[in-house]
Amino acid sequence: MTILYVCFAVYILAVNFYAWRFLKSQKEGFETDGKIRGDGKLLLAAFLGGAIAVYASMFAMKYRLGNLFFMLLMPLVAVLNIYCFFLGFRGIYLFL
Repeated sequence: MTILYVCFAVYILAVNFYAWRFLKSQKEGFETDGKIRGDGKLLLAAFLGGAIAVYASMFAMKYRLGNLFFMLLMPLVAVLNIYCFFLGFRGIYLFL
């Protein structure tokens, strides 16, 4: 039973770390090239569970704060992620 909790928690941490790292590499690429690439991958990471990390790192790095699409979408996806995480941790008992 605890292995499911551990696997789910590791998944959440891994996706959030990937989202944070991807936004950081996107910012570094923008500083060198001046082009923004990888919005689809960033949205995919957010929908897979990394919206909290994307939204927090946007403010921490002061990057993409002028993009209205990300500033409105990320909090909504973060609330959806938190709700799904809650259902995931609560619903683990349903599988046993």
